[in-house]
Amino acid sequence: MAPKKEKAAPPASKPAKSGGGKQKKKKWSKGKQKEKVNNAVLFDQASYDKMLTEVPKYKMITPSVLSDRLRINGSLARRAIKDLMARGSIRMVSAHSAQQIYTRATTATRSNVHQNSSDKCYQISQPTPPIA
Repeated sequence: MAPKKEKAAPPASKPAKSGGGKQKKKKWSKGKQKEKVNNAVLFDQASYDKMLTEVPKYKMITPSVLSDRLRINGSLARRAIKDLMARGSIRMVSAHSAQQIYTRATTATRSNVHQNSSDKCYQISQPTPPIA
């Protein structure tokens, strides 16, 4: 049997250069630009009705959440939250200098539940004084 011939290495796609010759320059990427949002600065009737009906059902309410979902700007979102607080539709959870967090107002609060449960309890009457 004849000995096998060794295959020659395939030619490299780029020959190695020793000096700092002309190289392919890196192209600058065109960075991603954020799309400009066009949020409303005043309520129209449709968005105002949506604010009154849907927002009190949200679990977490912040100005940024309202701005994102209702397409209103931040100052209008803060005003809407103040309006809903005055109506009693939402309640404050946490307030910070930079962020306020609200949630839906529950109909039964702890004091109401406690009062309702005590109404059903039997009351113990005062013992009658003994007759002498």
